[in-house]
Amino acid sequence: MTVKEVSRLPSYGGQALIEGILMRGRKFVVAAFRTPTGSIHVEKEELVGIYKTKFAKLPFFRGLVILWDSLSLGMKYLTLSANIQTGEDEQIEGVSLFLTLLVSLSFSVGLFFILPTLISSLLSNIFPLSGFLFNFFEGIIRLFILILYLWAIGKSNEIARVFGYHGAEHKTINTYENNKDIIINNVQKYSLAHARCGTSFLLTLVLLSIIIFSLLGPMGFWERIISRILMLPVLAMISYEVIKWMGDNRNNSFVKILSYPNLILQNLTTREPDDEMVEVAITAFNELLKLENV
Repeated sequence: MTVKEVSRLPSYGGQALIEGILMRGRKFVVAAFRTPTGSIHVEKEELVGIYKTKFAKLPFFRGLVILWDSLSLGMKYLTLSANIQTGEDEQIEGVSLFLTLLVSLSFSVGLFFILPTLISSLLSNIFPLSGFLFNFFEGIIRLFILILYLWAIGKSNEIARVFGYHGAEHKTINTYENNKDIIINNVQKYSLAHARCGTSFLLTLVLLSIIIFSLLGPMGFWERIISRILMLPVLAMISYEVIKWMGDNRNNSFVKILSYPNLILQNLTTREPDDEMVEVAITAFNELLKLENV
């Protein structure tokens, strides 16, 4: 790999799968899986459609494209990774994909936005609060639920392995961004944390929601619910730009301080990978570099 200035390196990202890793570039996406027989299976495709539109490059709007990317592509390859492990051939596409994404989004909105509002409303009947304090307290509950949820799912052995692949993804990208040869020994030396992680995106979104919702003033229960749902795309767009800016300026001392809570939270969603997990991550990433002509 040709040595480049870190600031000029393209931004690559990824997602952990079931016994596999998805790596996403500017033009292609590659997934590598460890099969039950121990071999590595690779899938790849070109990013087309919405990824070729102007919205995918416009500040703020590109955050929504990335969000859709994480949901649709992630669900597609998560299903594929499960199929490889079970030997089944289930497909989620078309109406099935739409319904699955709708259920997933509804669960997330309900857990992280509607539930905190409901809890705050119930508690406000006992401890009356001003509009500002009510919204602030609701945000703190939302943050607590996020941390509790990530901690709880990490207790599952199956999810813990997924988090191991998540760690392998971060280590591999960190190795590339530090201009080192992408081999297992080098990759294992690098940090589990990365500034552009989806976990960082979630925490940034929740923290921004505390600030923005606290400024909205007093509202009725249903007004709060509707405002939270309507503001979610706006929060996603802003959060993406914040995370991208932090990633692009990760060596700045001030940015390092701002990023610290995000990096700490990643302790809940990453685990130290074994060499076989790292090998899968390297396979996916090297194949992506070939396709991207880097």
